[in-house]
Amino acid sequence: MVINLKKQIIMKRIFLTLIAVIAIGSLFSCEPIEDRNSLPAMTLASSDLNFTAVATGNTIVLKNLTPNVIPYWSYTNAKGDELGHSNLNGMTIAMPFAGTYTINFSAFTQGGSVTATKTVTVLQNDASYFSAPEWALLANGVAGKTWVLDFTDPIGWAGLDYPAASGDNWAWIPDYAGNSWVMENKNWGEMHFDLNGGYNTTVKQTALNTNDQTTKSGSFSFDIVNHRLIFNGGVEMLLGGNYHPDVSNWINVKVVELTATSMRLAVIRDQDRGGQGVCLIVYHFKPKA
Repeated sequence: MVINLKKQIIMKRIFLTLIAVIAIGSLFSCEPIEDRNSLPAMTLASSDLNFTAVATGNTIVLKNLTPNVIPYWSYTNAKGDELGHSNLNGMTIAMPFAGTYTINFSAFTQGGSVTATKTVTVLQNDASYFSAPEWALLANGVAGKTWVLDFTDPIGWAGLDYPAASGDNWAWIPDYAGNSWVMENKNWGEMHFDLNGGYNTTVKQTALNTNDQTTKSGSFSFDIVNHRLIFNGGVEMLLGGNYHPDVSNWINVKVVELTATSMRLAVIRDQDRGGQGVCLIVYHFKPKA
């Protein structure tokens, strides 16, 4: 079933900072100890540290059970990216994404500091963040989804407001069988999206005149209401043919169509080619078999 991308969808705003920390109070005092000189003169080993990190649904509860220390927490995702830190004795972290997280707990005393680590697994995404069906169509949740060019009609050209019901909405989407000049039929690479621990994307791009491929990984933003897909971290949208010089922005692209079996993404051709003027270049993708 085709999802109507024109209907307004009420979403939660998902901030770039994914982790909201809610303090649940200190286990041993109302406020964390701030003066290390006031602590007992002792030296601890990592085996002396007593703390818990327990995942319940999409939250992780952290508790320091080691008395007479200044606690310090930092936590990272599977890629090693730090998601947050705190010196509270206890707190709850909200984790929207499934994945494996590393909890680093450090205890400071007059004798120095020592650190111990626990690994915690969140089993599934928080569905409330990704309840709109377009998320499943694009990225298939944690499992992910890979898209390749569909050579039934891999590329087309259209007016800037295509597929609007009125205005500059013309389009020419040629079939490849009768228009093989549009680009060479070869393996141009693939785009992968998943929600495993973050908004993850990987694009494998084949060179124009060779079969050499480069792979870049980063993150993406998906604005369902405004039909925009944005690639972050140096990643660009997968393309075919020799159209790269015609377009100055392969990062912020328009989602023209999105179904379970078909996706059309459009970029603005702002470099004139043979007097053809500014228009959209529309790429057609299908799920990788």
